[in-house]
Amino acid sequence: MFNFLPSPIIALLSFSFYAVNTIFWVIPILVFSLLKALIPIAFSQKIFSYLLDLMASNWVAVNTLNQKMFTNMTLKITGLEELNEKDWYLVLANHQSWVDIIVLQRALHGEIPFLKFFLKKELLYVPILGLAWWALDFPFMQRYTQSFLKKNPHLRGKDLETTRKACAKFKHKPVSVMSFIEGTRFTQAKHDMQKSPFKHLLKPKAGGIAFVLDALGEHLTTLVDVTIYYPEGIPTFADFLSGRIKSVHIEIHTRKIDSMLSGDYMNDRSHKIAFQKWLTQFWHEKDARLEKMKQASLINDDNP
Repeated sequence: MFNFLPSPIIALLSFSFYAVNTIFWVIPILVFSLLKALIPIAFSQKIFSYLLDLMASNWVAVNTLNQKMFTNMTLKITGLEELNEKDWYLVLANHQSWVDIIVLQRALHGEIPFLKFFLKKELLYVPILGLAWWALDFPFMQRYTQSFLKKNPHLRGKDLETTRKACAKFKHKPVSVMSFIEGTRFTQAKHDMQKSPFKHLLKPKAGGIAFVLDALGEHLTTLVDVTIYYPEGIPTFADFLSGRIKSVHIEIHTRKIDSMLSGDYMNDRSHKIAFQKWLTQFWHEKDARLEKMKQASLINDDNP
């Protein structure tokens, strides 16, 4: 609607719209989360959870309207017909940009239960949004390196305990647990430093999702495999706000979660090896899919 305006004006108006929308919904979200904390009755807790997710879904819907008003960005999505809002899902996606989060929210809005992202504990302190994520029961992760655990053995297993407590809140209503298992955004520098065996991906981290499957194994039945590709190159958030992203390609594949994926990842060595083997194969398939999407995009560019 307003995409004819100069990029700096679009960025300013779009950012202002996002800010106003966020503040508008954060206030009732915080109020209702406080009521939820003060009234520890199972029935009221369930009602408050539904209301909080509904408010968050409305926030996403208005953000999508913002994108349609100020940009020409189109999402080319396949696989949505496999989804519904009544199941528990584990959603795994490749991670290239902060834009991924907004793209995923828009693509999956109304198709599956509201996405709950696993976030680094440091993000709790992001102004306004940190409080909103906390109020919406987004799980905050405190992950420890092996070197740190060697120096502090009393903290071993603490990250699993934190994951279990976070996931316990998700057992009473359908939820979509979202994880970027690379642990960080893809850059060529990170790829080279890791000596990643994948062409378009960083190495996946198995521990986080292994803990989720262990904590929610009886509820999570379906894995949603989302592959995001940006034909014009990996965008920045400034590119997104300015309307410089014209197209995003998204492939969605679902698969039943095999019972063999649940187990004691920390203490059962055979399960840990089998899980890592499965995840490596899963990631090689995604890498091949990204290469196929790239080649298809190049062919389309050559044949307008």
